[in-house]
Amino acid sequence: MSAVSVLHSYLSRYLFQLLIFITAFCPPFRLFNSRKMSHHHVVVKSLPFTSALGRTKPVSHFRHIVEHDRSRAQKFMAGLHPHGPNPFVEARKRRHGHHHHATGGSGATTTPSGSSNSDSIDVTDSAVTYLMDVTIGGQDFSLLIDTGSSNTWCGANTKFKPNSSVESTRESVNVSYGSGSFSGTEYTGPVVLGGSSGLSIPNQSFGVASTAQGFSDTDGILGIGPVDLTQGTVSGTSEVPTVTDNLANNGTISTESIGISYNPTTGENIANGELTFGGVDQSKTTSDVTYVDITSTSPASNYWGIDQTITYGSSGTTILDSTAGIVDTGTTLLLIATDAFQAYQKATKATLDQNTGLLKLSSSEFSNLQSLFFQIGDTSFEFTANAQIWPRSMNSVLGGDDDSIYLIVSDLGNDSGSGLDFINGFGWLQRYYSVFDTTNNRVGIATTPNTDAETN
Repeated sequence: MSAVSVLHSYLSRYLFQLLIFITAFCPPFRLFNSRKMSHHHVVVKSLPFTSALGRTKPVSHFRHIVEHDRSRAQKFMAGLHPHGPNPFVEARKRRHGHHHHATGGSGATTTPSGSSNSDSIDVTDSAVTYLMDVTIGGQDFSLLIDTGSSNTWCGANTKFKPNSSVESTRESVNVSYGSGSFSGTEYTGPVVLGGSSGLSIPNQSFGVASTAQGFSDTDGILGIGPVDLTQGTVSGTSEVPTVTDNLANNGTISTESIGISYNPTTGENIANGELTFGGVDQSKTTSDVTYVDITSTSPASNYWGIDQTITYGSSGTTILDSTAGIVDTGTTLLLIATDAFQAYQKATKATLDQNTGLLKLSSSEFSNLQSLFFQIGDTSFEFTANAQIWPRSMNSVLGGDDDSIYLIVSDLGNDSGSGLDFINGFGWLQRYYSVFDTTNNRVGIATTPNTDAETN
């Protein structure tokens, strides 16, 4: 062996051992290395959640799912309770421009307040709810995930038992939702998202309910909306850092975004989704993520609004020309403007079922049902025939017949041109990976193994 070869072998072994030593015993390098490796998605694994119909309302309520979704849509049309990134960017600009900071009890218009279901849009107003296991101060809770509010709290059902790991701030907290509310005391302490082995936040502020209304089947809320929504909810402070804020401040995530992966629903209260903070879990996607900026068209621009075109079948029959609407996890169905709905009904030859309010197909009509195509940005997303029908195993939830075939495409209640001409709801989102990116003011969509699934 030549002298050069010996020297090369020696240096290789030395550098390898040095790298092991540095990685094992030098925390700054180890942290930098782990972040470098996870540049495109959150450092930790995706966190499972369960989607449920009717968690905050009686099951009989969802036999009128169309009316429920349409009522929610009308609140969006009226611009109530904006919770997309645009309103909060503008609010922050105004505050910084006036060199003014809100004080506790300021009653900011963006807080999820409201005395009745008629003037708010939030988790209690959703037909579909999402639950995640969260460990607070070593105690396990099942919390509703809410992108439209930002306070995290517990104690509605399972009572919180303080221990030495948590500390009371002695400040009162009060939040009102559409058909529910809670009041209590604000604490700080360790919170772990996704259960005891999930995503850890060492010192999170959270509320402990002394009284709660409208949440008898859940323990509270995991609020993952913008921090502005906490203004005026806790005495003695202007804003309460959210779980997303603290994940960013702790260096766990670099982007204030949420990636959501679903499996199509086959039953009630089944763990069928995963939530990723700070990026995209590429193991859940089968394509690149198509990102589009939040639409400039109002009122869709107040929410997670995008522009899209919808066509039907291989012939490209126009259902809805390029127009603005929203992506909404709290709406069950795929709602489109009345004129678009009529075009869809004509193309599919479906009839309106009086019991459920949904379009209904015979077996022969279903065999001829073609795909819908959603043009979002530069990408055409295929929404298959199977994706367009309600899960037949869950027909009874709607009050429908077990053997019937119902479509999830329904009438929004307004003609196109209103500034909000569609809502891509839960039934649509189950077939794709979605990204809600507050930092970059955009929505992302990608295909998944479930895009072409035949589960319904």
